[in-house]
Amino acid sequence: MLNQIVFEYPWAFLIIIPFIICQMYCKPKMDAIFFPTIKFLKKATKKSMVLENVLKVLTLLFLTTSLASPIIKDEISIKNDKGYEISLIVDASGSMAQNNKFGIVKEILSDFLDKRVHDKIGLSIFGDFAYVAVPLTYDKESIKRLLKRVQVGIAGSRRTALYEALFLSSNLFKNSHAKKKIAILLTDGMNNVDNIHLSVAIKTVKKYGIKVYTVGIGGVGDFDPVVLKKIADESGGKFFQANSKQKLKEIYDTIDKLEKSKIKANKYVKKRYLFAYPLGLALFLTILLLFRKNRELL
Repeated sequence: MLNQIVFEYPWAFLIIIPFIICQMYCKPKMDAIFFPTIKFLKKATKKSMVLENVLKVLTLLFLTTSLASPIIKDEISIKNDKGYEISLIVDASGSMAQNNKFGIVKEILSDFLDKRVHDKIGLSIFGDFAYVAVPLTYDKESIKRLLKRVQVGIAGSRRTALYEALFLSSNLFKNSHAKKKIAILLTDGMNNVDNIHLSVAIKTVKKYGIKVYTVGIGGVGDFDPVVLKKIADESGGKFFQANSKQKLKEIYDTIDKLEKSKIKANKYVKKRYLFAYPLGLALFLTILLLFRKNRELL
């Protein structure tokens, strides 16, 4: 935790206990023998004694705080290993407007992004055609801001360029050296654009070592489970089906757990010592007490 004030020797505060006990039970009794009228004198100087006692207590408190050695700890983590590289491929064709499917997907994707702290994420959108909306980046906030603006039909609303989207997003990993490359392909339709063949898209996925998780949303006949399962199986991924918001959320949670990044880090602790501040206050109050005593003697 950054900028946290802690004490290296907190047991030093136990010194206050014997002080309190002594104040209660170790009061001088010889004054009354030599000065029978001491009670009247004490009443006359009651205000002065209260101030003096407050100064003593504060002096002890500051001295004890200084002895306990307050420090500010700054933990600095240096990452030794990178997270995953993940391409999100999202269907934004016209059918995604039904039952607010696209809005639900955006909401779940935003939550998924929050969980992938150390990963590079890319975003591709497809409809009549496919395009890379955001290349692989650590800046999750920029993806979330863009997702809010993306609407159904932004890439055309009549067709579903699924194979083109898979091929295009696979090329994001062309120069990647990441050990783990993941793609999550979500659609509620079937490919009906012929500019890229399925075999070419799968070949490109395998060439760059990308594991593809495919997600079909909707009911029977909305998407092609055979094609989505083929893409997932040949790439080493997994095929999922979702017919509700809760099921879709569970799928993304499952993928998150299956592909959890293992980030190693070295932690360095920087300490800033603050004992000089309470010690300086204690010395100031001690001088003030001595000054008051000298004035009383004079």
